[in-house]
Amino acid sequence: MAQPDFGYRSETGVARVRGDWTLRALAPTVGTLRRQLAGVPQDADWRLDELERLDSFGATLLWRAWGRRWPARLQLGDEQRRLLEDIAAASAQPVPVPPRFTAVDALVLLGTAVLAFRAHLADFIRLLGQLLLDLLRLLRQPREWPLLEISANLHKVGVKAMPVTALVGFLIGVVLSYLSALQLRAFGADIFIVNILGLGIIRELGPVLVSVLVAGRSGSAMTAQLGVMRVTEEVDALSAMGISRTIRLVLPKVIALTLAMPLLVLWTSGVALFGGMVSAWVQLDLSFGFFIDTLPRVVPIANLYIGLAKGAVFGLLIALVACHFGLRVAPNTESLSSNTTASVVSAITLVILVDAVFAIATRSIGVPG
Repeated sequence: MAQPDFGYRSETGVARVRGDWTLRALAPTVGTLRRQLAGVPQDADWRLDELERLDSFGATLLWRAWGRRWPARLQLGDEQRRLLEDIAAASAQPVPVPPRFTAVDALVLLGTAVLAFRAHLADFIRLLGQLLLDLLRLLRQPREWPLLEISANLHKVGVKAMPVTALVGFLIGVVLSYLSALQLRAFGADIFIVNILGLGIIRELGPVLVSVLVAGRSGSAMTAQLGVMRVTEEVDALSAMGISRTIRLVLPKVIALTLAMPLLVLWTSGVALFGGMVSAWVQLDLSFGFFIDTLPRVVPIANLYIGLAKGAVFGLLIALVACHFGLRVAPNTESLSSNTTASVVSAITLVILVDAVFAIATRSIGVPG
């Protein structure tokens, strides 16, 4: 590769361009060359016949140095001339102006979003109805229950999720207890930390925290599994063999997560309360015995039932959303990644919305007067 070279002799008015004028060769010295080209007068005699290589970058550099018009005196080969003519033609075209965003565009976007939501809702209801029909069929034919699939999914979404939920629950309990202790100590109300931790973790934080973790861990795994089966056409193969995809693929996941979620909520809430108990002992010198003795008296048992009911409902919704998006995956990797992301986001959003409905519906249950 020859180095790019440029020289201008003012006494003769000749500007010579030599070497390789390509992007790779010009990159180290492009700033210096631009300054040299800018100092050449418009009536110079340009000699490009000694150029060895010229690409679009070098041609654009020369065209801009000429003020976007052909010099009066120019010597170059036919190949270089054709390239410079292409650059000149391209620079003569006006730069496209991006269209302005109007009210009509906003209306179109809104309509597209509404129609997409309608399609998702219709598919979701169709999936839910098919699951109900499958349950009725299985009740009439108990031997067809996919017990092995349910057991395998229960192990994956329940047992394998226990370590991470325990770790996060313990840390949340410590943090919540520590922050509450800072405020309660200022008012001399140390003993009320049991009320705050018990009510907050058992009724709200436990179910929501587990749901977020399970949606990100198990929900995404369910969507990805079904999506890969769609990409590899395994789902179509099951249909071709006369095997119901909802009974073998969807129903075990839904049943397993619905059964596992209340147990995970109970497990995580217990570990979170233990973390809060440890923090309260360190910060406020409240003994474990006092904490355990006070907790059942200040937190009615109805809160535990509400937390477990939330866990079951959240598990059902997460599994349904995960399977819904998994079955919508098109046979390409881009659709797989986008539907997996949409599954996690939609499941978490739906969990928070349903939790708000639970909070309004149970506002007068289990709250000490």
